[in-house]
Amino acid sequence: MRCYAIGDIHGHLDKLQGVHRLIELDRTRCGDIDAPVIHLGDYADRGPNVRGVLDYLMAGEAEGKPWINLLGNHDRMMWHFLQPVEQPDPLRHDLHWLMLDINIGGRKTLASYGVDVSDDRPIHEIHAEGRAKVPSGHLDFIAGLRECYPTDDVFYCHAGVRPGVPLDQQVQDDLVWIRGPFHEHKGSFGPLILHGHTHLDRITHFGNRVDIDTGAAYGGQISAVVVEGRDIWQLTEEGRVPVRPHVTAE
Repeated sequence: MRCYAIGDIHGHLDKLQGVHRLIELDRTRCGDIDAPVIHLGDYADRGPNVRGVLDYLMAGEAEGKPWINLLGNHDRMMWHFLQPVEQPDPLRHDLHWLMLDINIGGRKTLASYGVDVSDDRPIHEIHAEGRAKVPSGHLDFIAGLRECYPTDDVFYCHAGVRPGVPLDQQVQDDLVWIRGPFHEHKGSFGPLILHGHTHLDRITHFGNRVDIDTGAAYGGQISAVVVEGRDIWQLTEEGRVPVRPHVTAE
């Protein structure tokens, strides 16, 4: 089975459109117009055009494009903040979506909808204006995002999985937030885990998992790959570049 996957987007519509163009070039070369494109989540925060990214994804879905849209932790934080009564993320009560000392990125997201997010403005006023200006359809779209996408050879998710837990029993908190226990696990998960969430300088194959978040949130690029079985290639202007494991899973 052939699949395409796209790493963390973070409000960068122009970069997202660029990697979709690379996918279309690859589709032309291999003659496959039906292979799914899996967006690994984190559409919101830190970039300049979150509204445009969500409009783009929703339009593709409405047109019947073979796109699989997964939930990221930043998308979940956006959804919870914009409920009638503002809520923290269910797992990370220590974080506030609009906090200033850590760049979560919620203010950048709301600014893309025309909300006044001035540092000295009360949170309740920002919340009220956000509720008024963020279309309910965008929140419905986030609420409907998938948590993961399993195939025979590859398991796609935003952040990773909990070692020792069957893949069909993973919980949303881990699928969108996990790092340490997942990254430290050296054994096989069965299927290869393809994820984002933790940005690296380049796509990296760890033997049991592949991280394709290349830091669009911090000025890097959005990366796209094509997957056939367990073989992975990065898509570039020059065509496919193999992504090979530099560590073999135990």
